[in-house]
Amino acid sequence: MSMTPLRPHATLLLAVAALLVAGIAFGQDKPDRPPWAQKPKSNSSPKSKSGSDSASTAPASAPDGEPGKIVQPTPPAEATDSQDPAGQRGRIRVNVNLVTVLVSVLDDKNRPAPDLPKEAFQLFEEGVAQQINKFEPETSQPLDLAIMIDASLSAHKEISFEQEAAAHFIRQVLRPGDRLSVFSFDENVTQLATFSDNVPDLQAAVRKMPAGAGTSIYDAVVLGSRALARRGEDRRRVIIMVTDGGETTSRADFDAARKEAVLSNALLYTIVIRPVKNESGRNTAGEHALETMTDTTGGAMFYPDTPQELAAIFDRIDRELRTQYRLVYYPTPRGPANTYRSIVVTIDPATYKVRHRKTYLTGPQ
Repeated sequence: MSMTPLRPHATLLLAVAALLVAGIAFGQDKPDRPPWAQKPKSNSSPKSKSGSDSASTAPASAPDGEPGKIVQPTPPAEATDSQDPAGQRGRIRVNVNLVTVLVSVLDDKNRPAPDLPKEAFQLFEEGVAQQINKFEPETSQPLDLAIMIDASLSAHKEISFEQEAAAHFIRQVLRPGDRLSVFSFDENVTQLATFSDNVPDLQAAVRKMPAGAGTSIYDAVVLGSRALARRGEDRRRVIIMVTDGGETTSRADFDAARKEAVLSNALLYTIVIRPVKNESGRNTAGEHALETMTDTTGGAMFYPDTPQELAAIFDRIDRELRTQYRLVYYPTPRGPANTYRSIVVTIDPATYKVRHRKTYLTGPQ
């Protein structure tokens, strides 16, 4: 049987088709391949990723809603610090579902109430009673403290009282294993001393605080919470903020600040120095926001009438931190991922006042 020869134009078409297939099959990784053989480009390029990362580290390029970086000194070497990353490499983290609640109990005269038994406490999540799996009165967990002092021009009038009261508190509060860092905040957030237990260096950092212009309360809460969250597990985290409450220059907003404080499980203690007692005569936006965040985290709010009261307030915070109860439980049932869960702790007798964090944010399932 005779075969009909292919026409020239049919031969050409077959050759072109073969080249197309070969180009797609073998030319995917060739930089000089024609446009029809190029791989589709991913929407998340390395350039956009680095741009996103820089938003949280570079104040000049940070978009609205993101705080700038902490202006930070060179950290001193701490060979014996248990929080050094090298000492954490072999550590296995477990019990990711475990929830810890620090509880402050005060009597009718606002004095810490020690020596209460486990049976005196009832704990609820979303209205459901929880079993307290671990109970520790007067917890011995070490402290990581961030002292954040408002250095804005509006607050700088009383800065010397704030500095001396904070210096006294540093000497008084630090125990073996505790670490403390000193921050100032105005339009920026500046870490004047990294976390350490070197009392003279920490006191010197408090006393050399320069005056700034604006007041970035939300940024201070965000960046202070993040700094504490990086300090490791099995430690209590505390922010002590001294401010006039006049929020003016933050890039972050209230929701971002509250979320970071909740995520870090930090207690927020706020001391508001009010240059003008009448609310109509001062900026109270940051003050009202701090009231909410302080209550959410389980800390306390203080309104001294004079700067001379600061020393007594710091003493009260110190006593409270040394008499806290630690309650630990496994949530039953466990809440959906990335949701806020409400916590309520009650105590018998009800004459005592109880403070604790009101919520936590669940992690991924």
